[in-house]
This record gives sequence, structure tokens and C-alpha cells, in this order.
Amino acid sequence: MGLNTSVATLILSCANQKGLVAKISQFIFLRGGDIIDLDEHVDNEEQMFFIRIEWDMKDYPSSSKNFEAEFKILADEIDADWEIKYNHNKSKLAIFVSRYDHCLQEILWRHSNGELNTDIKLILSNHDKLKRLAERYEIPFYHFPVTQENKFEQEKKELELLEQNQIDTIVLARYMQILSPGFVQKYPNGIINIHHSFLPAFIGADPYAQAYQRGVKLIGATSHYVTEQLDEGPIIEQDVIRITHKDSHADLIRKGRDLERLVLARALMLHVNNRVLKYGKKTIIFE
Repeated sequence: MGLNTSVATLILSCANQKGLVAKISQFIFLRGGDIIDLDEHVDNEEQMFFIRIEWDMKDYPSSSKNFEAEFKILADEIDADWEIKYNHNKSKLAIFVSRYDHCLQEILWRHSNGELNTDIKLILSNHDKLKRLAERYEIPFYHFPVTQENKFEQEKKELELLEQNQIDTIVLARYMQILSPGFVQKYPNGIINIHHSFLPAFIGADPYAQAYQRGVKLIGATSHYVTEQLDEGPIIEQDVIRITHKDSHADLIRKGRDLERLVLARALMLHVNNRVLKYGKKTIIFE
């Protein structure tokens, strides 16, 4: 069964008030919307309300712009932050990689199977090792070698390329470069990273070596949005696996890579299916 392109998704947050679910669902119903999924949450400590509603718009006689203009009146009334996404507007994705292919392979495989509602426009790398993999999937590959001397010049070229392709989401699939603050600011909540550790433990470089030296019994992987603070962006998805004293440093790397590819793929799926709401330093994940 193909993707229903007439489906719209509302993600909204505001101070908790009585009757919010009824108000919002009634608004959609009165405009011919057929609600097919609804998930809401109240943070009692913060007294905040969060909701995700998915509905079929095929019976709505007017445009999505008119719908949003009408909904803004209600949103202003309840003082809400909100966004509406449409299935027919696929996310335009760029994947940044270096030498490791496991996360890239997972994304490309899932995309080829129709699991990701996204359009992979390009693969960009600071090495040329994975060019053949991109060619196998018929995705344009761009090589931008990065040094300390040319970093800002290369980032400028990369940003131009992303703008030309109307990219809205960037996935760092083990891209071993730190993006400059100026670059990150261009894509707020639009850059997804995979960190090979269960954050906030073992931030920075070579976390498996750090974990091995500490003799930990669990290792993990974390996918998060990129912010100007290294490895401190809002977390989207995490997972762990048990290890023992018998596992070597190489074993930790091998087991960790399995986690990395799955955690990143799940985070990307949540993002492109509009199931993530950023709230302060945290995220609300609508399963």
C-alpha cells in the first residue's frame, strides 16, 4: 500500500487548558478532516500540553494555506506553538558521511524499501571512499575534502549546494567533522547526528575507548539534533547493549556499530514522519 498523500499532521504545544483535545479535533472535523491518529501528553510538572494529530484532508475543499490561516485563529486563542506537515511534501534529505558506511547503508536500504518518507537528494563526504555506494543507489555524491585551512570555505560551498537542492534535513551518518556554529544555525532542528555513546556519558572523540577503559557493562548509541554545543542537542532516540569483561575494545566497536545504524535509522524515521516535538532541551516523541 502506497503512502496516503492527502494526510496532514499537526504537532502543537501550549500551556495546559481544559478542552484542548475537543477544540482541536472539532476544528478538524468541521472542515471535513478524518482523524486517523491522535496522541496527546500533559506534563504535569510544567503544566504543558502536547499533541500530534494525523488526519485525511481529501474532503477539505480548500487549500492547505487556507486551512492554516483558519487554524492560526484557534492557535492564537490558546497561545500555541504549532506546525502542520503534509505527506505529499517529502523531506529533502542530504546525508553527510566520512569513511564508515554502516549508518549510510542502513538508511539507503530502508529508503530503497520504501520505509522512509523522504527524498534523498545527495550524499556529501570529506572522503571519496563511499562514492561507489552512492552510485549503486543512483544518488549524487559530492566530495568536499576538509582541512583546518579550508573548513569555512568548504562549508560555504556545501551550504550553497544544500540551498540549490532545497535541503531541509541533514543526517550526519558518522560524519567525522564538527560543523561550525554558523552552519548549524542555518538548520535549526534540521541536523540529526548519531553519537556512538549513550549520552550524556562519554562525549567527544573515541567513546568506545573511554567505555572500555572504565569497564562499563552497557554501551549505547544516541541520535540527537545538532546544536552549537557539541553532543548536547535534544535526544531523539537511544539504545543499549550489554557487554562483559570478555569483550575487547574491538568487540565494543563491532557491537556499537550495530546500535548506531539502527538508532540513527529509527531517529530519522521519527523525524520524517513528524513524530518529534522539540521542547526546551528535550524532545516529545509521539510513538
